[in-house]
Amino acid sequence: MTKKHDNTLVTRGYEMAERVTRHHAKSFFFASFMLFGLRRKAAFALYAYCRRLDDMVDVADGADQGAVPEGLAERLVRARRAVAELFLETPELGDPRMPPPATRAGDGDGPWDSAELAALQDVIHRFRVPEQPMQDLISGMEMDLTKRRYESWAELDLYCYRVAGVVGLMMAPMLGCSEEWALGPAADLGRAMQLTNILRDVKEDLDRDRVYLPLEELAAFGLTVDDLHRGVVDDRWRGFMRFQIDRARAYYSRAAAGIPALTGFGCQRMVKLMGSIYGDILRVIEQNDYDVFKGRLSVPGKRKLVLASTILVRPSAVLPAPPTPEVSVPLLPTGAPTGVSP
Repeated sequence: MTKKHDNTLVTRGYEMAERVTRHHAKSFFFASFMLFGLRRKAAFALYAYCRRLDDMVDVADGADQGAVPEGLAERLVRARRAVAELFLETPELGDPRMPPPATRAGDGDGPWDSAELAALQDVIHRFRVPEQPMQDLISGMEMDLTKRRYESWAELDLYCYRVAGVVGLMMAPMLGCSEEWALGPAADLGRAMQLTNILRDVKEDLDRDRVYLPLEELAAFGLTVDDLHRGVVDDRWRGFMRFQIDRARAYYSRAAAGIPALTGFGCQRMVKLMGSIYGDILRVIEQNDYDVFKGRLSVPGKRKLVLASTILVRPSAVLPAPPTPEVSVPLLPTGAPTGVSP
């Protein structure tokens, strides 16, 4: 394959990734206008990597009406091999928990077009994106094969890290982050956004026989999964949702502490805008009296423009750094009642 052909394939991959992002992630695409040049293209390529995996599991999940889709586990194994192949030329970026990429590559396959993989490899080379978070994302997809209920916050937190926290770790090098201390906040932003998604999408997940709310914590507020199916919005549900929203906001606050470590031009503003748009979903949920059962709630376009304008004029006013270095995440008291009917 000639260098010219390589460049053509990479260019096509970036274009495909941009189309995927524009279609599936309107808020992310909107926030990406804070980025420029290769960083913006890289953001699209990384998003497309994540989106294709998510779609592969979601489509199979819907088609099989709750059963573990036949062959999907093996497809994820082959996807792991395809990811390993991306690191053959940069083995030093390989997942340190696994053997060298050269021993794991071969017979790789996945939901990505070859051009998308070419663009992704270009991102890895240019920005030194490590393999570990990319493999951890596949581990998150594997959790969706076997788990439809989460007993505790610890279980759900692991899921949130694997399907969203790792996205922050993938994006961090592209955003100009070279400080190891800032990787925790990067993962926390992903956790915050995933928990926000979970709170917004309770009904959609129920329709797929999935409950991403910790069963122990539902029980602590006197709620059952049957209450969710009936769309009950009472003082128990409001208290539960206030608790979860406080937890999500704590993660957004922890994430804000890492923003100064982003040195790429426009990157701090991009992360602030993305975090503030998602964080504003929590405000919309509160405005609707915590009723997330009637349809998907979203942040209006005008509100997004207000947030973007504020970030351009007074960036310190949006997603500000926490007043103290350590932000505690709300947890239920030890000994809270457990045991919700599934």
